[in-house]
Order: sequence, then C-alpha cells, then structure tokens
Amino acid sequence: MKIALFSHCAIDTITIGDSNYEQIGGAACYAGITARKFKFDVELATKFGSDFPYKQYLDDNKIKYENALGEKKTTKFSINIVGSDRTLTLENQCDPIEYTKTNADGCMISPIFHEISVKTFEKIKHDANFLLLDPQGFLRRVDSEKTIFLENTDLDLSNVNAIKVNPEEAQHLVGSSGFDSLGLLQKKGVEHVILTNKTEVSLLVKDRIYSITLPNKKIYDTTGIGDIFCATFCCTMLKERDFLWSFCFAGGAAQAALDSKDVGLLKIPKKGNIETNASYFYNLIKYRSI
Repeated sequence: MKIALFSHCAIDTITIGDSNYEQIGGAACYAGITARKFKFDVELATKFGSDFPYKQYLDDNKIKYENALGEKKTTKFSINIVGSDRTLTLENQCDPIEYTKTNADGCMISPIFHEISVKTFEKIKHDANFLLLDPQGFLRRVDSEKTIFLENTDLDLSNVNAIKVNPEEAQHLVGSSGFDSLGLLQKKGVEHVILTNKTEVSLLVKDRIYSITLPNKKIYDTTGIGDIFCATFCCTMLKERDFLWSFCFAGGAAQAALDSKDVGLLKIPKKGNIETNASYFYNLIKYRSI
C-alpha cells in the first residue's frame, strides 16, 4: 500500500536543558519513517534547500520524492523543550510545496509553516481516497522575534476523513478547546476527530467519544510525537478499516516513542512495541455517548 505525505522536511535544533541536538525534522520525516515501519510505500511531496544534509537518509529509507529541491534554504526551527511544553522559533522557511496528483491509497497533510496553500489543500482533498489532516502549520504565525504562535484560522474541512488537534489548535479552529470542540469539528465535515491533550487522547466517531490515557511517565523529547501518532492512525485505518484499533495503535506508537527517551527520529518505535501497547490500550479504552 502507498501513503502520500504533504509536508516540509526541516532541520530542527532541539534544546533540552543544557543539551543541544541538530536533527532532521518535519512531519515529512517523522511520519514518512513511521509509515515505512508499517511497510507502506511513501510518496513525499516536500521542499528542502541545497543545505539539507539528509537526502541520503530519505533514500536509505526508500522514501520517494520528486522536484523537492527548492531555491530557498531548508525550513529550520529552534525548539526549546521544558517537560511537555515547547517553544518554537522559525529560523528559515523554504519554498511552498507544488501540487502533485497521486494514486496513493491515502494522504496525510501536515504542514509545519504555510508550505501548503489553500488552493493546493483543495486539490489534495479532491483527489484523496482517505485524508488525515494535522492542521498545525495552517494556524502558525510568527511574532517580531520569529517565535511561533497560533492565530484563529478558518479552514474548509469538507472531504477530510480524520483530523488530529490539541486543545490550543482546536481553540483557534472552532473557538473551543474542550470536548465540545470535537463535535464542532465533526459538524465541519470530519468523520474521525482526535483531540490530544498531553496524556489524554480522545476520538469522536458518530455519537461516541472514545478515550485512552497514556501512562504518566517522565517526558523527554516530544518533537514529532504527533506525526508518529498521525501516521500510525492513517496507516492502520488504510489497512484494517477499524477506527478503534487504529486509535489504539496510534496511542501505542506515541507511548512507545516516549518510552524510548530518544531524541529526534531515533524515537520512532518498532512495530512490535506499537502492537504491544495497542493491545494494552484496547483493553482499557473508555467511551461515552454524546
């Protein structure tokens, strides 16, 4: 099976305490490598500059990309992590992503900073058989210091099959950060609505909210956890067509990544660890009707 990913590759400088790490980043990489763990072919629509030192890494992992070299330097962030909180500073922004028609089984759109135009978004939605959206990059803005913040944004979510948001993103999309945001997003046309609030993860399908709680362990590097979660949910849905199993797999992937205590792409878990956690969550899942 094949998944198409629409997102910039990035270079991240991650600061945790007194330690600094420069890593390849962006949903293109975290989600792409995760999808490869599920034996999916990955078709990547992205842009990076001539300064991007990790093309061989993408090639080694058999991630396919075309026309990815941009005129500008690679999108780059400085990320300061304290516990589960992150402060992002935009250091550089690469060229926008050009639309490429795909015959993939499913698509994942996860912009990191305005690389996908509204026109391109609409074209992807029109062609996708199954589409998962992580809207973070549509909502992000920068202040005078280039620090990232979110701004209220009106997105047309018709033809979006699944969306993953945190409370802050939900607030800027539908004006609510609580459980009622799930219903508001559903009314905009989304079938599977996922809300991640640190260790609490919820999914609304039809008239039921399903919830799991990730074990409360010390959190280290949270960069890319959402991308790992989304790619796992998308791949499992495409293979199994079972939203509960997909939800538990996604939670299992996030927990396995956190358990690794690794930084950057090293935290992407093995499928066996994901499956073990998924079975654990499946037996503990809670639900309520709305």
